[in-house]
Amino acid sequence: MFEKMTRMLLEYEVVINRWPHYTLILENAAANVERAIIKALERQYNDILTPLRDSIPKKIGIQVQKLARRQSTTHYSIPSQLGTFLNTMKRILDVLHCRIEDKLKSWNSYFPVNGDHKSTFGEQMNAVTVLLRTKYKNYIQAIVVKLASNMQANRSTRLQRILEDTKEADGEADIREKMQILGAQLSDSISNLHEAFTSQIFVAICRAFWDKMGQIVLKFLEGRKENRIWYNGSYHALGILDDIYASQMQRLLGNALQEKDLEPPRSIIEARSILSRDTTNRMESSTYLYF
Repeated sequence: MFEKMTRMLLEYEVVINRWPHYTLILENAAANVERAIIKALERQYNDILTPLRDSIPKKIGIQVQKLARRQSTTHYSIPSQLGTFLNTMKRILDVLHCRIEDKLKSWNSYFPVNGDHKSTFGEQMNAVTVLLRTKYKNYIQAIVVKLASNMQANRSTRLQRILEDTKEADGEADIREKMQILGAQLSDSISNLHEAFTSQIFVAICRAFWDKMGQIVLKFLEGRKENRIWYNGSYHALGILDDIYASQMQRLLGNALQEKDLEPPRSIIEARSILSRDTTNRMESSTYLYF
């Protein structure tokens, strides 16, 4: 369909060169066609997308949805059709839509410098770009929510519970043993993602998933700033999460992985900042008392 649109625009170029005001009409038509394609694609994969829609936050009923997610015990697996859908959506966003948009933009020079239509030209295609980016982002977030919910299914894979059960004297080996089942499930989920998605989408979801797990540690620390007995376990848990995600991504993508893809996400950095800040404060306090 996008190829037909491209050919159609090429055929209209002679007309646009002579009557540039028709560009706005063609832009509006192209934008409507793209919106229709997106809707048709979502209808085609409706059965696959329905479980994800419950995980896409809405302004109304967010708390109800969160409660429903907590109560759900169904294990979610990534279907191969979801990979086909999201890979197609990403190709539309990065390639097919851009071709149409670039062709329309090339006609911008046909407008008079001070023409009334010049200021509004491009708005429709920009709106489609925003729509595509929003949908793509929302579906990735929904996938991550589903995968994170899988980790809440039982006590042995519930990261917060693991952190709560740690003792101040527990070392890295102790924490790693307690996170062994969780780590295995995370690794399986990452492998499942790699089977379904292209490398770019795989990395995006992995990093969002990594950040989501880091948020659990971050929230755990933020609620216990005055109680340091869990700090040691949290410190080791962050390192173990880094090892799992980085090693699995390297194993599956090899040299195709970029250095920035292995950098810890924001939640991990913020959690480490809490630990580092607390350690610094304790050292300063000890020094003050000593002198």
